[in-house]
Amino acid sequence: MGPETDMEANGAAPAEGNADAAANAGVENVDKIRDILFGTQMRDYDKRFARLEERLLKEATDLREDTRRRFDTLEAFIKKEFEALGMRLAAEKTARTDDVQHLSEGMKDLARTSERRSAQLEDQLNQGHSELRGHILEQSKTLSDEIKNRHDDLHGLLNREVDGLRDEKTNRTDLASMFNEVALRLTKDSKVPGAE
Repeated sequence: MGPETDMEANGAAPAEGNADAAANAGVENVDKIRDILFGTQMRDYDKRFARLEERLLKEATDLREDTRRRFDTLEAFIKKEFEALGMRLAAEKTARTDDVQHLSEGMKDLARTSERRSAQLEDQLNQGHSELRGHILEQSKTLSDEIKNRHDDLHGLLNREVDGLRDEKTNRTDLASMFNEVALRLTKDSKVPGAE
């Protein structure tokens, strides 16, 4: 029992090892057959895949670089536009400030001119009032003198008329006295012859 068992045991071990070796050899044989049948195509596919992968990597790198360049260009353009816009806004702000300052100065000049013209008009008005008052005073004085002269003329005329009337009254009295005297004489004369 012992030797047979040893032989069986020894025989079993090489059989398992042979199975593994046979399996490995089968796989190698399949690889060899496959390499013989499809080896050229597989190598060609591998090369193609490698070139395709390399090309894809290169295109991806180029695309990344192009995208980065474009973003850099876009960023530079945006910065430049923002700077230009800032400069335009600053220039417009300066221009608006200057316009407001000029307008303010113009308004101040207009206010000064208005004040000056108002003062001139007030002076002219005061001068006109003064001249008008002087003219009215002069006219009033002239009129007063003329009224006084006319009053004096009328007073003199009235005095002359009164004196004339007095003279005329005196003449009438004298005339009456003369008539009385004539009448008396006539009366006397008329009595004298009658008495003789």
